[in-house]
Amino acid sequence: MTNAKEAKARIKINKMLEEAGWRFFDNENGKANIELEKNVKPTKKIIDALGDNFEGQRNGFVDFTLLDDKNYPILVLEAKRENIMPLDGKEQVRRYAQGLNCRFTILSNGDSHYFWDLERGDPEVITKFPTLESLKHRSQFNPNNKRLSDEKVGEDYIATTKFSKFKDEPLYKNEATREKFLFDHGLTLLRPYQIKAVEALQKAAAEGKDRFLFEMATGTGKTLIAAAVIKLFLRTGNAKRVLFLVDRLELESQAQKNFKDYLENDFMSLIYKTNRDDWNKAEIVISTVQSLSVNDKYKKLFSPTDFDLIIADESHRAIGGNSRAVFEYFIGYKLGLTATPKDYLKNIDQRQLSENDPRAWEKRQLLDTYNTFGCKNGEPTYRFNLTDGVKNGFLINPIVVDTRTDITTKLLSEKGYAVTRENNENEDEENYFHKDFEIKFFSENTNHVFCETFIKNALRDPMSGEIGKSIVFCVSQNHASKITQILNKIATKMFPDKYNSDFAVQVTSRISDAKQFTINFANNNLNGTTRFLEGYKSSKTRVCVTVGMMTTGYDCKDILNLVLMRPIFSPTDFVQMKGRGTRKFPFKYTDEKGKEYKKEKEHFKLFDFFANCEYFEEKYDYDEVLKLPIGKNSGNDFEIVDIDRDEIEIFEPDKVRTFIETQIGIEGMKVDRKLFEKAQTTLQKDEEIKNAIDNEQWDKAVQILREKYEDKPELFLNLEKIRQSENLDRRLTWREFLERVFGLIDGFKTKEEKLEEECENFIVIYKPESKYIPYIKDYMKAYITSEYFRNEINHQRFPRDYGGFTMAEYKMLNGWGKIIPEYIKDYVPLNQYMA
Repeated sequence: MTNAKEAKARIKINKMLEEAGWRFFDNENGKANIELEKNVKPTKKIIDALGDNFEGQRNGFVDFTLLDDKNYPILVLEAKRENIMPLDGKEQVRRYAQGLNCRFTILSNGDSHYFWDLERGDPEVITKFPTLESLKHRSQFNPNNKRLSDEKVGEDYIATTKFSKFKDEPLYKNEATREKFLFDHGLTLLRPYQIKAVEALQKAAAEGKDRFLFEMATGTGKTLIAAAVIKLFLRTGNAKRVLFLVDRLELESQAQKNFKDYLENDFMSLIYKTNRDDWNKAEIVISTVQSLSVNDKYKKLFSPTDFDLIIADESHRAIGGNSRAVFEYFIGYKLGLTATPKDYLKNIDQRQLSENDPRAWEKRQLLDTYNTFGCKNGEPTYRFNLTDGVKNGFLINPIVVDTRTDITTKLLSEKGYAVTRENNENEDEENYFHKDFEIKFFSENTNHVFCETFIKNALRDPMSGEIGKSIVFCVSQNHASKITQILNKIATKMFPDKYNSDFAVQVTSRISDAKQFTINFANNNLNGTTRFLEGYKSSKTRVCVTVGMMTTGYDCKDILNLVLMRPIFSPTDFVQMKGRGTRKFPFKYTDEKGKEYKKEKEHFKLFDFFANCEYFEEKYDYDEVLKLPIGKNSGNDFEIVDIDRDEIEIFEPDKVRTFIETQIGIEGMKVDRKLFEKAQTTLQKDEEIKNAIDNEQWDKAVQILREKYEDKPELFLNLEKIRQSENLDRRLTWREFLERVFGLIDGFKTKEEKLEEECENFIVIYKPESKYIPYIKDYMKAYITSEYFRNEINHQRFPRDYGGFTMAEYKMLNGWGKIIPEYIKDYVPLNQYMA
């Protein structure tokens, strides 16, 4: 007889099987969910055929047997009561599966589920049951760590995919023509350290590991190494299909371009979003993690067994926070690539940092990444840092220039920069800090000094003598616009007739064709070619001014200057920005007489106006220190002078307006119901918003929406009005609204649905034992929704006046009570759960 807990578990399991498209027979309840004659026979018939294999077993039958399209058993599912750990049935289900000649099993109690490939290793947590098609794909995947570790990987491992017998060619055999031959045929040889990275993975796999982490500096060719790893797994049968996850749209197209170049002759690669209907025809599927995580889309699009190798590029970004749930959803080998070392904040004592200090958050992220890939001791599978790259002659170090002004020095101090303002015959003093620059605190003269200092001290192009190609990083798009204008004015004065307000170009998300600008800059034809040296191929535009577009994955090897006109709080951002200059490059020019000139890039300058190096490493030995007073624009000349306080513009943004809820009558509700329909019709016709969403530029899309339509006559849109019209019990975000307008989600989730989603993400990432899951869910929901409960827990007191979660239940958390608040602080936007 089935008890209540077992019945509840079976109901949940039946529902999950139906969602995965299975036709099955539940022997305990004697019911089939679809007519049996089409593709399932009762489990009892199969058990009867086994004879004595099940004699002596309690109940004497398998709970669920899933059959393939030929009615052969393909998976055995063992169901346990809700209060029983699914893994308690591990040996039992192993015997059942072996008796049925089944490779795959699932153990479930309705709340917690484990998929177990008997040929693959240990059971793994899943949140969705695999489909028949996914298991058929998986059955072709026959992992063998010995084949993986025995495969020989040499310098030609990638090149032979493109040109199998290139080493037999005379032009290759001749050392004098070899380099040109490789270049002409687009062949890339693996460097020694890249081979060592693959070999380190092979060694780890031979030891039984299935998670790997490469910590490698920007510019060391992580995508090429990834291609070698992909070929290794596909060629040895240890994978049939690979998922390559990135965190930015531009990296998606860049990865596709590279994989197609390296591997096209043997393996097909594609970008998921442009091949939604035939993605399963490819061996390599590329996607941004953001496009899969919207509304948990990955659960609807894929089964946990669809990919056998999952690679996360710049892993602690690609799988940071809730995005890690996407990564953990899939079963298979997992490889992380990162340019940010775990000990980058080596001199930072996290215990001394405030809870909201971004360095504390970043350090937790880095530690999470290492733990995710089984590197709890802090040692990655393979490490090749910037120092290694420089020592081996593959990368170059920067000349770091400390360029603090008087004002930025005070902004960086503990006391901040004090500004006195008159207020009704009284004087008020306010202090501003580096994080306030160009947000609350504006100084046009400081921006002028930044620009003049950069131009006067920038490295010059070794061939043409003009300002070397440079990238300037600003606080915001408005700041980037100001800096671009200032730089162009200075260039017009310093270099008459050389530029037409195109010495510097703003490259930010709200600039149309910004992405093409970055490509043209790398190809040395942004706004044409240089006017300084006839016949020399170098971009006319010398400076790209951006906020964050030209960081991760942007490849422009002839960069000579990087300028940080902003404080940076993330070591990942800092490493990536610095990495734009570390690549080597040969500057070449041939004059009209045919004489060739060549000069290797030996270093680049990193202008640090906000002591970012010191911020991350406490004390940094700067290569140059420029003592800068504040500069003031005096007509057409730029003089070095002191600045008066009354020249500082102070800007405080409006505070959030309070609102009063009023019961709306029937007539109002009818009008409100039309609000979404009207907004959807209007917004879907807005090409600016549509293009931004198509390019996953959500910040830009939201900005355009708010500028055009928030509380404007055409629609009078605001989030509170939308929330009321949808009768929603929580706050909305503009991104959610746009996702629904453009059909990316079917509707707005209720507060309870969102809370369940947050709980599921936590469970997928941390994989707690099933006996703790009910308490974890209740605790998470209480912490997220109750300010009182949250404050008491944060102050290490148990909230005794809160009836929704008791001390007895807290004790049942078994240590999860400390982990959950840290997770929520980092990854859960609490304001969404307020009504």
